[in-house]
Amino acid sequence: MRRRAVLRIGSLAVLAALVALCAIALRPAALGGPVAIVIVSGQSMEPGFQSGDLVLALRQRSYERGDVVVYRVPAGEPGDGSIVIHRVVGGSGSAGYRVRGDNKNGLDPWTPTDDDVLGTARLTVPRAGSALVALRSPLGLAAVAGLVTFLIAIGSGAGAREPRRASRSRSQSS
Repeated sequence: MRRRAVLRIGSLAVLAALVALCAIALRPAALGGPVAIVIVSGQSMEPGFQSGDLVLALRQRSYERGDVVVYRVPAGEPGDGSIVIHRVVGGSGSAGYRVRGDNKNGLDPWTPTDDDVLGTARLTVPRAGSALVALRSPLGLAAVAGLVTFLIAIGSGAGAREPRRASRSRSQSS
């Protein structure tokens, strides 16, 4: 029994360390981390990226022509603060990158600098963004709450044990 408890505590410690490591390494850009998480919206990056795809972008020191970058529209520009995912077609980090969507002929009106770029696309999960958007809806939140409640109820029911009953022979002999 003691060995089992030590194994369980050791497993929990390893799991906690892995979760902490992932939380540090994959900390989102909104919290000062190196990873930007974006849900693609629209058709400007088709066929490579579809609307509803989830993209993880990793911050780099610099970006070059051909990189697909996630950037925040520069302050003071129309749409400032909006997040865009487009390809670098020229420019520089100090003067501003020239960017455009793969499915567009014209350049973006913005020229983001290195300070505006959140990262370059490294991982795409098709349609996962659509699932996250659905989960953020009232119906999605209710479904998650119901599932959690169900799992808690099942878990607590599995651990419950009936109290031991005295055997008939003992109670009859008393």
